[in-house]
Amino acid sequence: MIGSLLVANRGEIARRVIRTAKRLGVRTIAVYSEADADLPFVAEADEAVLLGPANPLQSYRSVEAVLAAAKATGAEAIHPGYGFLSENADFARTVESNGLVWVGPGADAITAMGDKINARNLMAAAGVPVAPGTTDPAASVEEAAAAAARIGYPIMVKAAAGGGGMGMGVANDEAALRTEYEKVRAFAERMFGDGSVLLERYFPRVRHVEVQILGLADGRVVALGERECSVQRRNQKVAEETPSPAVSPSLRDRLLAAAVRAGEAVGYRNAGTVECLLDPSTGEFFFLEMNTRLQVEHPITELVYGVDLVEEQLRVASGLPPTFGDLAPNGHAIELRINAEDPKRFLPGPGAITVWNEPTGEGVRVDSGYAAGTTVTPFYDSLMAKLVVWGPDRPSALARARAAVAGFEIAGPKCNLPFFAELLDNPEFTGGDYDTGIIARMRS
Repeated sequence: MIGSLLVANRGEIARRVIRTAKRLGVRTIAVYSEADADLPFVAEADEAVLLGPANPLQSYRSVEAVLAAAKATGAEAIHPGYGFLSENADFARTVESNGLVWVGPGADAITAMGDKINARNLMAAAGVPVAPGTTDPAASVEEAAAAAARIGYPIMVKAAAGGGGMGMGVANDEAALRTEYEKVRAFAERMFGDGSVLLERYFPRVRHVEVQILGLADGRVVALGERECSVQRRNQKVAEETPSPAVSPSLRDRLLAAAVRAGEAVGYRNAGTVECLLDPSTGEFFFLEMNTRLQVEHPITELVYGVDLVEEQLRVASGLPPTFGDLAPNGHAIELRINAEDPKRFLPGPGAITVWNEPTGEGVRVDSGYAAGTTVTPFYDSLMAKLVVWGPDRPSALARARAAVAGFEIAGPKCNLPFFAELLDNPEFTGGDYDTGIIARMRS
């Protein structure tokens, strides 16, 4: 096992990685911005290094600052968490070229999956189902219109270099396509430095289901079940559960097998997620993207499978075998992302936290980045904590989730806890027959 670990992230995920590393006897090094100096993860690490100002480009996204911190503290390895530099292939290569261990997949796999068109083509060649769409970027709006006519409307217009629900638009006809193409292309150039645009068939009613994979040190790729991620606002997840209420045993077998093939196609190592769209009317699923990192929603897999995915990540990076043999799921888990945003329009509402009381009890876990007396600033993602519950079955998990939401007290910033109280009593959600439009219907 590596002896020291720099966590190149902040808040909840930094605290989460530090917790497991310390349990394993690994010396932990936090890096932080000026805005985050008082957050718990900074104090809980064995060492902490100030990276720079609040601006992520001068702190958490600064390759030079992170590497300087690693060298100054004698870190052996770097864990990137999620977001920031976690899916930056050049950073992964730079870490390794500086003699450090990268706790994540190889840079080649990150590169292969980072471009959505290249990823689609690789997956199709590996026998993983992909939605009807373009195999090359649409170089002009005229080319996009011609491709859309072949594929059929409605069309999803996507930034080829995008991810996390960013850089996407839907067009129901050619006029809308022309507008969305220009919007997505401009956004992609501004956000990702790459204006390449991908077109795919858009499914009006669809579920978002993903599979957790782990590429082991011996070269095998294993799948640890699926997660249902269809509760989304602005194409970004706010609640997840496992197992998915929409997935039958036979469909699960096909999903997991396809995810393993996806990982094997790029020689995947470490933790990753194969995201798919599921048409509930036909049972067909299509590859959406592969996230070459640990996912925000990884705790629900941990609770159902009884594993610590961060520990498994560290073991793979150290060249060690996994802690598990054959794995079998047990029970049901739900994750609710507690964000500093209003519960109606989901707009950010940062502020100083005056009250922070986390729920406790059987089957309740809270992965938090904040505490009373700290401040949610406007510089970063609004995620404050992840409320995760486990039960022996879905009804009991739902009941525990309701009680935990009622028992979570946060005052100061805006908070979406009232939305989750509403969701957990929503007949569509509690019945399990929901899709990615559920929030839009709740707010209509």
